[in-house]
Amino acid sequence: MNIQSKSEVIEILSMPQETFEKEIIPQAQKASKDALSGNLLVTSMMGYSNICKNNCLYCGMRAKNNSIHRFRIEPEDVIHACVEAKNNGFRRTFLISGEDPKYGFENILKIVSKLKEENMFVSLACGEFEKSQFDELKDAGVDEYVLKFEMSNPKSFNDLNPSTTFEKRMKSIEYIKSIGMKLASGNIVDWPGQSMDELADDILLMKKLDISWAPIIPYLPALNTPLAEKKKRGDLLTLYKEIAILRLMMPRVNITAQQPGVDMTKGLSDIDGNMAAINAGANVLFFDLLCDADAKSFRVIDDRNITGPTHIFKIANMTGRNLILE
Repeated sequence: MNIQSKSEVIEILSMPQETFEKEIIPQAQKASKDALSGNLLVTSMMGYSNICKNNCLYCGMRAKNNSIHRFRIEPEDVIHACVEAKNNGFRRTFLISGEDPKYGFENILKIVSKLKEENMFVSLACGEFEKSQFDELKDAGVDEYVLKFEMSNPKSFNDLNPSTTFEKRMKSIEYIKSIGMKLASGNIVDWPGQSMDELADDILLMKKLDISWAPIIPYLPALNTPLAEKKKRGDLLTLYKEIAILRLMMPRVNITAQQPGVDMTKGLSDIDGNMAAINAGANVLFFDLLCDADAKSFRVIDDRNITGPTHIFKIANMTGRNLILE
């Protein structure tokens, strides 16, 4: 199935569940098998700082949220944890933080450089930078930069992200691509007020940007954020439809399978949620390198609950799929 137009995207997004599961899911599964041999990609994840200068209306780590414990992990400890994971067979790592102006850009470069000396694949997500800084990150060895556009409608983005602008975000995204780093980017699925038209535009923008990884997630409320007062959560069926569309539109793209299920208290390691996402065409699983206390404080969303490798091996066993660790 060759999805190209906005009308085709909207047609699938509008499908009744039974029709979607009968007609689209099997095609997405075939596309995953043909393009990726049905394999699941595994990466470790290190949230090295939950301090952020921004005040995005949906993010639990927003600067004005005083209800969470803030932390920074020292560079040496980040390096140690990632290398230990690598020595246990996990060569890919995903470094993520809030936009922490006091962590020290030189410390980020140090971490990346040391991990590249260990021959690791490094995905990095720590916000917007100046062009010269993106150049330095590329030179240090960042393989993939993760910068979500969140929503493709400029007005919606500017309303929900008052600390930056859609124009600035997209300029950063385009520059990341222009210097040869892989770009991971995507949207928030079914955030409060999102129209189907906007959602279709989000999906088409991912295609246009030729992303390497779609780190998508449904809208999940975070305590003490303005948007949490308006809606409980994003629709899971809509999420699965987006995953399937992306798999059919971009057969080789990586798509986050670490997704919530019906019971939000189980977080992103919900077995049913992960299995449903994989069934729809997702393929990326990750595990947390943070200690339990810091993991609970890395609260972009409530009940994040990412667990260790045991969970991933269980998912592989249940799906009968191979894990790609490097």
